[in-house]
Amino acid sequence: MTTPLARRIGVGPAFVLGCIVFPAPLLLVPLAGGSDPAVFALLFLAEFGSGLGVMILDISIGSIFAAVIPHRRRSRVSGAYTFANYGVRVIGSLAGGFLGSAIGLRPTLWIATSGALLGVLFLLPGPLPRLRELPKHDEPTRAQSTV
Repeated sequence: MTTPLARRIGVGPAFVLGCIVFPAPLLLVPLAGGSDPAVFALLFLAEFGSGLGVMILDISIGSIFAAVIPHRRRSRVSGAYTFANYGVRVIGSLAGGFLGSAIGLRPTLWIATSGALLGVLFLLPGPLPRLRELPKHDEPTRAQSTV
């Protein structure tokens, strides 16, 4: 699904779209309340839509990383990306716990999902939204990569 989407709108815009589609369905979670079947439908749609968004996001950024990061530096960049990605989760979990205790679960969920959606604004001024195709480059030969 990501490949046809990236061909149609571009790999950068597909990544940005994934950054929107990933958190947007989670707005349905604070709407869910009670025990009627609509609650389960809302939660299912939230999980399904969010899963679709994260797949678009992950596949797009993986392709971008593979195309623009030199082979000999990929492990370092991957490590830094993973550290930042997982490190911020701890901070978000602690902030969410404190905020949930202070103002309640539903308001905290509204704030968290709204904040996640607003996070895409940091991408808009950069080059990713305008990246249509992955740059072409030659893979280094074995002799070049050991230097």
